[in-house]
Amino acid sequence: MISVPEVKKKTQPRPRPSPADPDIEYWNAVRTRDRDYDGKFYYSVATTGVYCRPSCAARLANRENVAFHASCADAEKAGFRPCKRCKPTEPSLHDRYAEKVAEACRLIEEAEEPPKLDELARAMGLSTFHFHRIFKAIAGVTPKAYTVAHRQKRVRETLERSRSVTEAIHEAGFNSSGRFYANSDDVLGMTPRDFRSGGTHADLRFAVGECSLGSILVAASDKGIAAILFGDDPETLVHDLEDRFPNANLIGGDRAFEDVMAKVVGLVEAPEVGLDLPLDVRGTAFQHRVWRALREIPVGTTATYSEIAEKIGMPKAVRAVAAACAANKIAVAIPCHRVVRNDGSLSGYRWGVERKRKLLDREAGTEAEA
Repeated sequence: MISVPEVKKKTQPRPRPSPADPDIEYWNAVRTRDRDYDGKFYYSVATTGVYCRPSCAARLANRENVAFHASCADAEKAGFRPCKRCKPTEPSLHDRYAEKVAEACRLIEEAEEPPKLDELARAMGLSTFHFHRIFKAIAGVTPKAYTVAHRQKRVRETLERSRSVTEAIHEAGFNSSGRFYANSDDVLGMTPRDFRSGGTHADLRFAVGECSLGSILVAASDKGIAAILFGDDPETLVHDLEDRFPNANLIGGDRAFEDVMAKVVGLVEAPEVGLDLPLDVRGTAFQHRVWRALREIPVGTTATYSEIAEKIGMPKAVRAVAAACAANKIAVAIPCHRVVRNDGSLSGYRWGVERKRKLLDREAGTEAEA
């Protein structure tokens, strides 16, 4: 995955430079080549006469030969020239690659036919192997997987407005309806005609229970958990589920479903244990990328919306990331509660900010003290 600023543990916050002596922290950043500090300071090496960004891959200099500078201008004023390896006066290599991946995603999304890997690589000015490697590292999926996810999104959108299933399939970029129908259940979770009618024949088992956060509703299809909802009133939760899946066959959970319910409640009460049940995650290609990044935030830590945007290779899509978090229907298992504002304060949460605070306190081990 893409390297981004490390999410900060509540129990062990990252130390920040103190007015008295920031040198220890800065030297540790240089020693570990911490990309989190790129742009925050630069360091120069007396024996070489050059200055670098903290993440520079050059051989580590001796500590006594290193000095720190607040900007490139300060380093050059002190008589040092920019490193030819990390090029501190230019955008970082990581940022340049992120821009290329974002451009490749745009080409995929705008293409009538799915572009071939070598065509994308050539358009980005990279070898096929190198392009494939950096795309997966930054986007979190391969170019082919991203293409498939985008076509799935287009299928969902076109099925809702097209005059026929065949028209929607071809408009979404599938060369033949046979290829699409062979994988339609993976794409839609149901047949195309059922999807067009709002999931009329899709079975969804559900149950309502109680947990430490109030009422909880769990719904699952044959593929996995489709919804985890919190609330104060069980009846309201059922109506919410009906609104989200208006034409599905909602079936009250049987005795076997009690085990599913127990595992989900167990995740809420002890998130460090995890959930060993599959998820039936339905959303756009972009939402899937955001939700995948959310699931990689470790228990007991948080990340900001901007950090998630950087992680998926789209640093300017902060608002879109927030919207994807708000669209999440599977609470806790897709931990949108672990995303906070840049200043660390809690932003809105679909199921209430107080529930978000309780979840974070529980994961950080401070709930008993709250």
